[in-house]
Order: sequence, then C-alpha cells, then structure tokens
Amino acid sequence: MTSEADPLTLVLVGPMAAGKTSVGRRVARRLGVPFIDTDKRVAAAHGPIPEIFAAHGETHFRSLERDAVAAALSEGGVVSLGGGAVTDAGTRELLRAHPVVFLTVSEDAVAERISGGGRPLLDAEDPLERWKQIFAERLAWYEEVATVTFDTSRRPMQRIADDIATWRREQG
Repeated sequence: MTSEADPLTLVLVGPMAAGKTSVGRRVARRLGVPFIDTDKRVAAAHGPIPEIFAAHGETHFRSLERDAVAAALSEGGVVSLGGGAVTDAGTRELLRAHPVVFLTVSEDAVAERISGGGRPLLDAEDPLERWKQIFAERLAWYEEVATVTFDTSRRPMQRIADDIATWRREQG
C-alpha cells in the first residue's frame, strides 16, 4: 500500500515514553488504517533491541531501524518510530514525504512512565536525567521532521488520538 493509495498515512516521532505506541494504535483505529511499530518490527526480525545494542552497537541498530521505517512507509498507515530513529539522517530523509506528528511530553509526566525499565539508553544511575539529556540532544531533529506537535503529558491518550486523527483528515 502506498501513501497515494492510503492518504491517511502518518508518522509518529518523539522521545521515549511520549506515548507513540498507545496513541498510535488509537489513531490507526480512528483512521481505519494499519498500525506499525518499527521497534516491534526490528525486534521481531532481529531479536530484542537491548541485545542488538549490546551485540552490534547503536549504528547497526539504526541501520536495521531505517530499513524497517522504509518498509513501513511503503505499506502505509500509522507508523510509530522509536525515540532515536530521527538521529539517523537517512531516516529523516525518508520522513520528508510524509506528515509527521511529534509527540512531546513533560519531564514530570515522563518520570512516571519510565519507571518500568526495558529502555537500554536509560540504563543509568538517574534515568530521568538521562532521558532529559537524550531529549535535549534529539529535540532539533524532532522539530526538523515534524509537521505538527501534540503534547501527551496530561491529556487522556484517547483525546490526543482523536485530535491527531482529526488533524490528519483535515490534511487531505
């Protein structure tokens, strides 16, 4: 499925724990299109992401991720990218032809969300400080690729998803 055949394709980017997966699933349901999580695709094809990082490094992971993003964009639907996907210039280039929603989140809200672990880049003494550092490093890239920004800090995910679906339909 191409973006021409499916005019409601959109991409979700943002930092870890911004709600890309939970919002993305809801937006896809609202728009009646598939939901694709590129992190899940990479993990399904190549094993757990923390193990890819440990065995092969971030550069190798970003290459696998870029391939997953390209495949997902060619299929169409709501495509949720991992938090660091925008660090790759090739991935950013792929996004230029698509509407991109930047989901942002406050530090207070993210502190509640990252307590579960399972995020290799947050394996640090102070995960919130590490999250803030990573977010600051990536912010310009998120802004570079974003068509529109939605904050997920304190509103119900369903309401955010409704707003994004409405915005996407209005884009034509």
